[in-house]
Amino acid sequence: MMDTQLVRYEEDYQKILAVIQRLVRDANAKGVFVVDKNGQLVAEAGEVRGIDTTSLASLTAGSIAATGGLAKIIGEEDFPVHFHQGARDNLHITLVAKRIILVVVFDDRSSLGRVRLRGKKAGAELAKVFEERQKKAESEAASGAGS
Repeated sequence: MMDTQLVRYEEDYQKILAVIQRLVRDANAKGVFVVDKNGQLVAEAGEVRGIDTTSLASLTAGSIAATGGLAKIIGEEDFPVHFHQGARDNLHITLVAKRIILVVVFDDRSSLGRVRLRGKKAGAELAKVFEERQKKAESEAASGAGS
């Protein structure tokens, strides 16, 4: 499969935004972020004021890369789900379709179980959006190469 650059069109962005806005509501999360593995913020929803989203995106991507290295050392392909518990806020991080990272920030208004359940559903929906984008990009590249 061709590894085309992640291309975002308005239509795709609106689909992604709808998924993560629903996740904020259904998981009772403070905020949700979609980040690519290069550390670029793709979309955000919820209470994101006061959060340095650029740093959050790059550090999340770095964390995924580091734990991927740890996984390989012990014979795993990767660790697709991460959880970080803080005094006030928690992070639930999921690797979606091996190239997109879903970050959910939540507090005691929600539970880890609820975030995991709703996050899994949202991750599947996001994977579908990115898979469709990948197929469109490959189709466009093939039709352009045939001209």
